[in-house]
Amino acid sequence: MSMPALMRLLQLASQAFPIGGYSHSQGLESAVERGLVKDEQGVADWIADVLEFSMASYEMASLHAMSVAWGAVDVPALLRLNEQFLASRESAELRSATLQMGYSMRALLDVLPGLPAVLHDVLKSIEEPSLPCVWSGTATAWSIDPLDSMSAYVWSWAENQVLVAMKSVPIGQSSAQRILLRIGADIARRIGSWAAHESEPPSNFAPGLAILSAQHETQYSRLFRS
Repeated sequence: MSMPALMRLLQLASQAFPIGGYSHSQGLESAVERGLVKDEQGVADWIADVLEFSMASYEMASLHAMSVAWGAVDVPALLRLNEQFLASRESAELRSATLQMGYSMRALLDVLPGLPAVLHDVLKSIEEPSLPCVWSGTATAWSIDPLDSMSAYVWSWAENQVLVAMKSVPIGQSSAQRILLRIGADIARRIGSWAAHESEPPSNFAPGLAILSAQHETQYSRLFRS
């Protein structure tokens, strides 16, 4: 990877990248409210399970397919993949989370210099751009390899989950870093499987996550939007 691409990759994965990821718990706050997650071990298990049954098994596959479509400037394929991804969001909050971050990232790109016109044109033609759609387009424009883009995308999600846990469980900073060490190893292993072409067919079967996310919609008191 070139040094400029590495710098852009770090920028994408940074918590300072202003797309609103910090405002979504992705169902974790609901799990905490119901006593399913209440300590460091519970947080680590929750993130590992969502990584296995949703992020790695479907979202990573969607992101990679969109990266391929962006690389080929295959707009029909990109539109289809974006629609499929939105249809896979099983609650109103999960859907609104990816749309809110997608909209925010698209708006941010409008004020960043040096991006190709095709990126702006295609994104403006998509009425409801999901986060993976905008992320993969940005990574492609910045000459970031799809697997590196995938690594940063999942790491950013995992780090946000840990930050949610620090506020809602709560856990301390040492616990947070131990969890990230475990999850980081899991992410690296899954990216390695992708690199070796050992990934499974896409699957998004996580009913517990869908139920908890739906329950969060009517949760009486909450800190996060999803």
